[in-house]
Amino acid sequence: MRLVFAGTPPFAARALGALHAAGHDIALVLTQPDRPSGRGLKSRPSAVAELASTLGLAVAKPATLKDPEAVAVIEAARPEVMVVAAYGLILPKSVLAIPARGCLNIHGSLLPRWRGAAPVQRAIQAGDTESGVGIMQMEAGLDTGPVLLETRVPIAPAETAGSLTGKLAQAGAEAIVEALRKLDSLVPRAQPAEGVTYAAKIEKAEAPLDWRLDATVLDRQVRAFDPFPGAETALEGEPLKIWQARPVAGRGEPGTVIGFEGDCPVVACGKDALVLTVLQRPGSRRMPAVDFVKGRPIPAGARLGSATAGNA
Repeated sequence: MRLVFAGTPPFAARALGALHAAGHDIALVLTQPDRPSGRGLKSRPSAVAELASTLGLAVAKPATLKDPEAVAVIEAARPEVMVVAAYGLILPKSVLAIPARGCLNIHGSLLPRWRGAAPVQRAIQAGDTESGVGIMQMEAGLDTGPVLLETRVPIAPAETAGSLTGKLAQAGAEAIVEALRKLDSLVPRAQPAEGVTYAAKIEKAEAPLDWRLDATVLDRQVRAFDPFPGAETALEGEPLKIWQARPVAGRGEPGTVIGFEGDCPVVACGKDALVLTVLQRPGSRRMPAVDFVKGRPIPAGARLGSATAGNA
């Protein structure tokens, strides 16, 4: 089919690569404008822009799709279908109406659960045991359209947002190729009114751990915020990232180091405790806690975070 593809991060790039490999005519690729990233904050193209360039595809990077010029570019591509995956811009009705056979979205959840911007992170944070990918017909509402195809993916006990995103990216790439191949025979399934939840965008302000919460809740937060923004606390006033931890039995004042397990600090929570296994100081790299404490000891009795709010 003749397609316009819209997406930005690696999750979307996986789908773009699969569509290209399947032989579709990708007339135009839309992606977010280049953004500063890395330590030098150099302006860099998105993962989708880099792949599209490698594949020799036409790329446009409009800041908005409400601009008549951006709409005209899409119209000129004459797509049968527009495929959208983690694009980051809302498609106005003027764009939704362009493709002859509609717009399809690759969404990383089992709709109607976790509509919105951060379905992967919110699923892990909530303790869900299953996620998946839905190929959805787009309409004006936020992820409200009927689902054409769905793939279920279990969430492993130690799953991080990064690892689950990788699994869903592969599932989504395979699903969109299958959906386009079977487009004439797929029957749209309207989303039920029950079970709707919204996955709000992840904000850096959510990073601090509140040690008054249960260890299982904090463990899910650590995993949900890897790789962004990273769970955070404070050690003697200095920010400390916690990239890996695991809940264990234990009691003590929340935020207090109550002992060690294999040289890894054990921190009391509102219920039970967390063993901190991978840590990072500002300006340094992630490292196993057993190595971290050799250069920056964390003694028994040390307090992490604030005494009242559990955060820095």
